[in-house]
Amino acid sequence: MQLKLKRPIIFFDLETTGVDIANDRIVEISLVKVMPDGEQIIKTRRLNPEMPIPAEATAVHHITDEDVKECPTFRQVAKSLRDFMEGCDFGGFNSNRFDLPVLAEEFMRVGVDIDLRNRRYVDVQNIFHKKEERTLVAAYRFYCNQELGDAAHGAEADTLATYEVLKAQLDHYDDLDNDIDFLARFSSRGETADFAGRIGYNDKGEEVFSFGKYKGQSVEHIFNIEPSYYDWIMKGDFPQYTKKIFTEIRLRALNNR
Repeated sequence: MQLKLKRPIIFFDLETTGVDIANDRIVEISLVKVMPDGEQIIKTRRLNPEMPIPAEATAVHHITDEDVKECPTFRQVAKSLRDFMEGCDFGGFNSNRFDLPVLAEEFMRVGVDIDLRNRRYVDVQNIFHKKEERTLVAAYRFYCNQELGDAAHGAEADTLATYEVLKAQLDHYDDLDNDIDFLARFSSRGETADFAGRIGYNDKGEEVFSFGKYKGQSVEHIFNIEPSYYDWIMKGDFPQYTKKIFTEIRLRALNNR
């Protein structure tokens, strides 16, 4: 089944130096931009992460320091990536919890402003886990009756497989609407204000802490009564995008006094 799209959607996958959202870097990125008429535009490139690639990461994606030493850095491609992503929704496999936060951090790190709000994020893994509880390799086998084999954990192979799995899921489940708004809601594991999930919402739509001693309490209220907590967050090892959202809330709190 082909996706019904009102605007383009980009399926993407990252290979990285590790799994630390705040500190690890991208070594390969693959994007499949699907247009409303079904046209696919594929872009895949390796990047120099400007840090050593740990052996345990290479063991997963088979990319070494030697492979990327002559590749561009994220800073060098950031503006062209932003332009390519302009006006698009996003899809991926475990993308809401990992790939999107890492990508946002990379843009923040190099000072390239990209508006990632008011987009729809379809996480195919969440759909799969709600329906079948499997991995991408198993999902590809289950829905598409094909094997990823040795291609698994290559960014482009995983990205294309994710797109194919979503289309097969739409064929497989009658209760999945072929609508990106619906799929984004269905594949969400709970709405958060930041990609790392440190800022949630209460039943009034107010931002609340999702961690620490003030978990469940209003961010704006805590910043008003304990400004030092904001300072602690800014000095802490939080993702830059999360700090950006905390700063926006802090400024709003000051303006609302």
